[in-house]
Amino acid sequence: MKKLVIAAILALTACASPTQAPIKSAEGSLQPESASSAAQTGTLTQSDLEARALSGQKTAQELNKQSVYFDYNSSDIKPEYTKVIEEQAGYMKSHPVDTVTLLGNTDERGSDEFNLALGESRANSVRKMMVVLGIPLSKFKIISYGSQKPRLACHNESCWKENRRVDFVHSN
Repeated sequence: MKKLVIAAILALTACASPTQAPIKSAEGSLQPESASSAAQTGTLTQSDLEARALSGQKTAQELNKQSVYFDYNSSDIKPEYTKVIEEQAGYMKSHPVDTVTLLGNTDERGSDEFNLALGESRANSVRKMMVVLGIPLSKFKIISYGSQKPRLACHNESCWKENRRVDFVHSN
């Protein structure tokens, strides 16, 4: 039986290219060396993307497209956005050199001063939840745009609800 297992390991090792040699990740699981190099250089191969899709882990580019939306004049996080924040925190835990800029936004109603303060308050609410999830304060930068960077430019509730948000920008 031992000879069969050893033969199978040798056969698999012989088939692997030198750049695909398994290495141990920080979590202790085996992964291809190319995934490690890709993580260090910031480039992902098609197989890296497929592996991440299978594991359910999103890329930084996918996470940068996520937003947390808020009710009018509120910085309270709605329950439906806790999963988004948990995904963001999970990514940061598995990428310790990553930092995130939280961009607070508001709709056009209200004074510039009020909207800048509300945008900052919204970003701080997201940061607080991520800190509770184990992300250090040093990993965050907060910018409030207030109403200066609307996602949609029309002047009704369907647009305003898209503009009341916090966006994520990951960098490493």
